[in-house]
Amino acid sequence: MKKLISTLALVILCWGWVGNIGQLSWGKTTVLAAETEIRNPADEVLKTEYGKKIDLNNANVRLFRKYRGYYPSLAAKIVQNAPYEQVEDVLKIPDLSDRQKELLSEHLEDFAVTPPADVFNEGDDRYNPGIY
Repeated sequence: MKKLISTLALVILCWGWVGNIGQLSWGKTTVLAAETEIRNPADEVLKTEYGKKIDLNNANVRLFRKYRGYYPSLAAKIVQNAPYEQVEDVLKIPDLSDRQKELLSEHLEDFAVTPPADVFNEGDDRYNPGIY
């Protein structure tokens, strides 16, 4: 009798190592949700021409640092006078010096114009995107 109780106690104690008893049944199948790629609006804009060029309507001032003479004053003027209909409109910014117009003319092919997107223009993110 002691052996029977000892064996039952041992089986009951070891049953915890088996795991979830519900997983032992054969008839259950899991339904997989359709796999979809989750994208936010910023990713959609970056897939366009904006990802390769600087978008004058959506870029922040820090993106202009790669061009000598743009950051911070000329970049701030570009951001303040947006939106633009076409790239050449950037040359019509009031109070541009001849040197600034020359700098802009040199890099017109590096710029693009897309419709302003809220994801890039909300708040003061174009002046201070919070990248430190």
